[in-house]
Amino acid sequence: MKLREEILKEHSKEQCAAIVAWVGSSKKRFNELFDIFLNDEYRVVQRAAWPVSYCVEAHPQLINDHFESLVKKLQEPGIHDAVKRNSTRLLQHVNIPEEWQGPVMNICFDYVTNPGEAVAIKAFSLTVLANLAKHYPEIIPEIKLVIEEQVEEQSPAFKGRAKKILKELKAGQ
Repeated sequence: MKLREEILKEHSKEQCAAIVAWVGSSKKRFNELFDIFLNDEYRVVQRAAWPVSYCVEAHPQLINDHFESLVKKLQEPGIHDAVKRNSTRLLQHVNIPEEWQGPVMNICFDYVTNPGEAVAIKAFSLTVLANLAKHYPEIIPEIKLVIEEQVEEQSPAFKGRAKKILKELKAGQ
């Protein structure tokens, strides 16, 4: 498969599924996809983000060698929402190595508190933060405060995620 050509062919759920199936659990194929996700032109990166997140959801170990690159990508100014959305989506499903937990926590708090950030990015970031709170219970009050400050102005999707997370955080204390 000429991966870049397949990514550019069409942006659909079916095409995403075909790329995810092609990658499977192959580290080599995932590395090829991830390299495109990190380094190609804007539109190709945007389209590669979706299959990257689904590959990691299916095979979490595939991201293990790429945390540094992923965190650096998320720290770049002006990255596409698709990159943020799919990166935070995949971060919900993995064990983040200890050395990257602090930077990921900062990124997610920035996303959640940014008024202009897309709802899905905020919702996925909340879940990542809730997962990190299991290791860092001291961030629970900050997560609650961020949710309380925003919940009224947010969409039903955000409100639903926030309610679920508040319930989880309360049960975990």
